[in-house]
Amino acid sequence: MIRSLSVSNYALIQKLEIDFSQGLTTITGETGAGKSILMGALSLILGNRADTSALKDKDQKCLVEGVFVSHSQGLKKILAENNIDEEDQIILRREISPNGKSRSFINDTPVSLQFLKDIGSLLVDIHSQHENLNLNSNLYQLEVVDIYADNIQLLTRYQEEFNKYIAIEKELTELKDNSLKLKNELDFLSFQFNELDQAKLKEDEQDALEAELKILTHAEEIKSGLYTVWQAITGEEVNSTGLLKNAEQVLVRLEKFHAPSASLRQRLEALLIEIKDIALETETLSEKIDIDSGRLEFVQDRLNLLYSLQQKHRVKNTTELIWKREDLAQKINILNSTEFRIGDLEKEKAELYKKIIELASTISADREKVIPAIQKKVVFMLVQLGIPHARFEIKNSHSPIPGLNGIDNIRFLFTANRKTELQDISRVASGGELSRLMLSIKSLISGKRELPTIIFDEIDSGVSGEIAFRVGKIMKEMAGDRQVFTITHLPQVASKGDHHFLVFKNEKASGTSTEIKLLNKEERLAEIAKMLSGEQTTEAAIANARELLG
Repeated sequence: MIRSLSVSNYALIQKLEIDFSQGLTTITGETGAGKSILMGALSLILGNRADTSALKDKDQKCLVEGVFVSHSQGLKKILAENNIDEEDQIILRREISPNGKSRSFINDTPVSLQFLKDIGSLLVDIHSQHENLNLNSNLYQLEVVDIYADNIQLLTRYQEEFNKYIAIEKELTELKDNSLKLKNELDFLSFQFNELDQAKLKEDEQDALEAELKILTHAEEIKSGLYTVWQAITGEEVNSTGLLKNAEQVLVRLEKFHAPSASLRQRLEALLIEIKDIALETETLSEKIDIDSGRLEFVQDRLNLLYSLQQKHRVKNTTELIWKREDLAQKINILNSTEFRIGDLEKEKAELYKKIIELASTISADREKVIPAIQKKVVFMLVQLGIPHARFEIKNSHSPIPGLNGIDNIRFLFTANRKTELQDISRVASGGELSRLMLSIKSLISGKRELPTIIFDEIDSGVSGEIAFRVGKIMKEMAGDRQVFTITHLPQVASKGDHHFLVFKNEKASGTSTEIKLLNKEERLAEIAKMLSGEQTTEAAIANARELLG
């Protein structure tokens, strides 16, 4: 229930602080006094949007705060999951600054506007006049049946499974639509991969082959040159080694009496060792040079293949070709997995379909079970509300294809006249009949919901006299185990309240403001008499008001 409401700087409200109690609270006041403004302020902390036009003083912020009491464990769980103190007392606050920015709080913790709205919907149900039009909605009609059948949790579970099914169906459709494209892409990538894989690529192979090609291409020249060098060092005709040995022997003789010759002899000795080593290495290298035209052709072909693949794949070397091959392998694996994915999704889709059909059938059976009781109770209440020949039926047709709300298509059919054919509510119900029908349904499902507070904003429009008295009686019964508010212009309804508030305009030098006060016995008697007779209250009106108040 809502325990108190505090409003400042909103529309015509400068500052209001109101305490509320359990039971039926009636709110009355002249047209234009500000009853709708009060509902507008309350709707702010229930998550409705607002702008700076709501500010009475454009230089000051607007503040609306409501203190609620709820023992709902489900609500406490939601608050705890969002790191908000889960106490029995819940404080919703909304601030709107002059620059248009809005801030929302629950128990002094900042929250998003949507979260404030979600929590507000669990605390208060505001029924305004235009909400009567909801009765024309098949979705609302279905919701009424589900609430009465206690189907909400089961329906939520069904919708979760149904949304999974739709997501899988969408993914499957996309995969299948793209299957031909994917197959063509797979064929192309496989061709490219096989070409690279068959090339047996190796790291640094290209550099080695290019070096070998140079040797093979100039093999004769290299072999001839190395032989010439060897001959110059060790040959029979020109033997540089022999000449150097002779020079060494001369220096050996000279160093006996010429000291510098010893140093020259040592250097020449080292040179001889190096020359002999060069001769040996030259001979070895020459023997390794093989004039092999077959090998030359192989190396040329291999390099041509590598150059061709590099050009084809727009890379610079063999290493990048190997990277390309691995990338292609990864893409091929992904594409191959698509076929497996399609198979897995088909299986998962079939299992989910079976599950949603089972859930939808259970929900449908629950709906069918309660439809006769809803029809009977609504007709009974409509008769009590002055529609003696009312007929009300719920038509349910089943769809072979499950939808978001199951396999049922619910339609509310109504007629107020005995011999008139039943039709959709939107075609036959007048404004007054629609209000009474909505009140009957609200009364029917109120006990099925955990909502601690229900607010009726002139739901009694279009009725009067004895019917108005019965409307008030129904609201009084609804308030037996919850808090009910009704904004009304009917004295018969106002008289049924456990508490009666009057909304009025207060004219001051500083301007007009909306005020609200809780009426005592005498004030309430006067207000209801005024509602009965107008500004000039008569003795008969006072007597009638006293009778209404019991």
